Amino acid sequence: MASQQHLEKMQLRQNYRNLWHTDLITTIHRHPLYCCFALWCGPCASYMLRKRALYDDMSRYTCCAGYMPCSGRCGESKCPEFCLCTEVFLCFGNSVASTRFLLQDEFNIQTTKCDNCIIGFMFCLQQIACIFSIVAMIVGSDEIQEASQILSCLADMVYCTVCACMQTQHKVEMDKRDGKFCPQPMAVPPVQQMSRIDQPIPPAAGYPPAAYGQPYPAQGYPPAAYPPPQYPPSGYSR
Repeated sequence: MASQQHLEKMQLRQNYRNLWHTDLITTIHRHPLYCCFALWCGPCASYMLRKRALYDDMSRYTCCAGYMPCSGRCGESKCPEFCLCTEVFLCFGNSVASTRFLLQDEFNIQTTKCDNCIIGFMFCLQQIACIFSIVAMIVGSDEIQEASQILSCLADMVYCTVCACMQTQHKVEMDKRDGKFCPQPMAVPPVQQMSRIDQPIPPAAGYPPAAYGQPYPAQGYPPAAYPPPQYPPSGYSR
């Protein structure tokens, strides 16, 4: 039942209207310093971003943002800071993904096809490296073992790079939310809107849709006025 809800939620995210303020490719060029920080100290960046995504209110915290089966069963309410610290160090990938899902569901943000290709390539490379490692262990060939080590190293590099770009993307989106790109920051949503795994349709929160102008008249032009009537001069008779 829970897996079916997660699948429906993933399908629903494809219909979101808004886009990320910056995509994964341009994060390195636009924010190199934070991207380097997220690369060399990923758990620290994940901790700060999750806390900021919760508007610094740790009473809202749930393990993995409510998207995993363990969510709500780890004693988060007693010591949320310690639980979040444990999450970002022991389940780093899930912590990054959970913050991403949290922002997507809050602001109705869809992931572009280019970002999906980058994330899919990361997962495929990890699976190929795992398969090569298993084959090398079974066959015992030195060539396959060396190839599996190269693939594992490459997969780890891609994984760390993509996670750093994702966290930079999250930081930029929250900068936009908090008014660093516009004069009016957004209001804090209610508690029940922070985790939306049980809501079939996301509420109208986040970025307002663009306003459209008034429609044109049906005929295109106003009707032409009739000419004034012509009266004969006074004293004139036929």
